[in-house]
Parts: sequence; C-alpha cells; structure tokens
Amino acid sequence: MNRRQRAKTVIELEPRRATSTETSPPRAVEPDPLYGVALLKTALELKRRKDGTPEEILRGVLARMRLSEDEFRAWLSQQGGLARLLGGGGT
Repeated sequence: MNRRQRAKTVIELEPRRATSTETSPPRAVEPDPLYGVALLKTALELKRRKDGTPEEILRGVLARMRLSEDEFRAWLSQQGGLARLLGGGGT
C-alpha cells in the first residue's frame, strides 16, 4: 500500500431507531408570556370593579391586550380553569 493511500474502512449502520420525541404525543404549545399578565389584570379589575361578572371582565382584558380568547381559554383549561384560578373552588 502506498503511503498516501488510506485503508478503507467499512462501517455497517444500524437501522434508525424511533426516538422518544417521535413516539411521544405532541407537546402543548408554548403559552404566550402575556397570559400571566392578563390573569393579573383580571384579578386587579375584579378587586377594583364591583359590577360585571368575571367572564365579562376577562373578555374585556383580553380584548384590550389583543389576545386570542380561544387560545387563552385553551391554556387556562390546562392550568385548571378559571374558577380554580380565581378562587371559585374546584379540585
């Protein structure tokens, strides 16, 4: 063998295995960082205002912050729901 030539190496590759990310169900979408701010603003509005239901106040806060109500409610249901977060009970 010439000094400039390298010996050929044959590598047998194993078939690709499924990784944990491929077999696990898709993860929840990252929440918007403003969701916590929306909850805080809702709580402050509830404390300040005596008129209106928590639902109405929450809708107003989300509208002012230009957050999607559907996406916010989906995130909220993952967190335990509105009643639990606002101290309305639940388990």
